[in-house]
Amino acid sequence: MIDSYCISIPALRGPVPLSHLFLGNFLREGHTAVDATCGNGHDTLLLARLVGVSGHVWGFDIQEQAIAETGSRLAEAGLSSRATLLKTGHEELVQHVTGSVQVVLFNLGYRPGGDRSIITQPDTTVVALGQSLGLLAAGGIVLVTVYPGHDGGDEEQLAVENWAAKLDPRAFHSWRMGQANVSLEAPYLIFVQKGL
Repeated sequence: MIDSYCISIPALRGPVPLSHLFLGNFLREGHTAVDATCGNGHDTLLLARLVGVSGHVWGFDIQEQAIAETGSRLAEAGLSSRATLLKTGHEELVQHVTGSVQVVLFNLGYRPGGDRSIITQPDTTVVALGQSLGLLAAGGIVLVTVYPGHDGGDEEQLAVENWAAKLDPRAFHSWRMGQANVSLEAPYLIFVQKGL
């Protein structure tokens, strides 16, 4: 029967659904993941579901409201025990995350619905990206949704692009993925995988 082979196929409109497609393929029960920018908690919740009861998620954000929103979302889903939320910058990943991780996820820019003057910054983002590589297990991935179309976004885009371009191709596979039929200021995804 055809119905038994049907799967849920997401509409890949923008980089966030694309990142979720990767997450579903790279995370398994018992894995560890990092949400480096919790925002409103949607990605943290997805990560918590994917790592299962024996996995763990570390969530970072500098905004109290982001941590509160994320905590509420996890609690409503009964998944609070799967995550550690930290009100601190992602440039402090290595001070808090223990062991190796399969995924580090970044969703840059400002928190949707929040104060648009509070944005991720190129200097701290690049530090956090560098730390992420040291935390990755073999075959693990870093996913970065880049938003060039807001104040400060262009500078961060350049910093992230330079970081990704300079990675040793013998150790990391670095990709830039974006829709071809949208504005050049539209968000896109940087995907980095640590070699096996």
